[in-house]
Amino acid sequence: MTDHDAGLPGPHLALEADGDGAHPAAWRHSGRPPGEVLGPRALREVVTAAENAGFGLVTFADSPLPPGAEGGPAGRLEAGTRAAYVSPLTDRIGLAPTLHIATTEPFHLATQLASLDHASHGRGAWVVGAANGADDAATVGEPVRSAAELVRETADVIDTARSLWDSWEDDAVVKDLATGRFLDADRVHHVDFEGPAFSVKGPLITPRPPQGQLVVLVPDALDADGRADVVLVSRPDLAGIAERAATAREAGAPLVFAEVEVVLDADAPAADRLATLDEAATWPETGRLRHVGPPEALVGLLRELSALVDGVRLHPAVLAVDLPVLTERVLPALAGERPVPRAGDTLRDTLGLPRPANRFAAPAATNA
Repeated sequence: MTDHDAGLPGPHLALEADGDGAHPAAWRHSGRPPGEVLGPRALREVVTAAENAGFGLVTFADSPLPPGAEGGPAGRLEAGTRAAYVSPLTDRIGLAPTLHIATTEPFHLATQLASLDHASHGRGAWVVGAANGADDAATVGEPVRSAAELVRETADVIDTARSLWDSWEDDAVVKDLATGRFLDADRVHHVDFEGPAFSVKGPLITPRPPQGQLVVLVPDALDADGRADVVLVSRPDLAGIAERAATAREAGAPLVFAEVEVVLDADAPAADRLATLDEAATWPETGRLRHVGPPEALVGLLRELSALVDGVRLHPAVLAVDLPVLTERVLPALAGERPVPRAGDTLRDTLGLPRPANRFAAPAATNA
């Protein structure tokens, strides 16, 4: 049962922390020299602030190509690397890099994510990316997929990743010093997948993740037959979000998160801030709900959304400006109204998701 089903107030809160913010001109208002945009200190400060404020999850956008908006930043560091970097610096917040299914080998994708879950002691997640333009595909010499092909390949990659995470049973690692035996080979299983876009032969080279399987977040347009743990809904209005959330739940989604972009009143009114940002580089329409205004109105919006979805992923326009307002005026106003991660909990614990049983393990014996 999810928090939404149980009637708890919610919602879970996630933060997108790519670069200096969601607006392509965010780096111009970061308060840092341009040369520090790709430095580790900025990333560390953002993720630490998000964890201390009580965000349950931080995500890291990525693309096979550098940011391309005119006036935007010139590059970014790979999302999995950023998540791995902050994993030992945090102990409560979930960490979810975006990895793209059409430009990343599924075996390497599953290995990288399993390693992240081990490094973070069970706080790893995966935002399924769908980069599929001609330039994206050219980076790996692949053809552009049709919409149907992309949905099918997404399903195949998710299924394969989950099988690979299960390819080691939980007790496969023995570490018997007396005999020198590291693992029980009978508890490590082959995964042989042959599909139209790729083939994989397992097992994984990494033991089963602490969560069993990482939390998988999938944009609603790509969710095939309810394979996601969290479906991400992008609609510009509450009615659209409610409709898509209902559709996702009918398809079997355990949790649904709404995507919300935010520009908040800070040193200047939000509308003036957005106008200044757009003078340098226009923020394109993304199909997400966009809040431009005071933090108190955002609190009200989040409370409205809690009746429709289980969580919200916030995309601040400028992290250096909007994140302090979120941590000082928005999240405190919701104290006691939403789940907050605790040290020692896995991300599945925080989100109320069960730990999946291993598909290869024999069923536990039950008493007659």
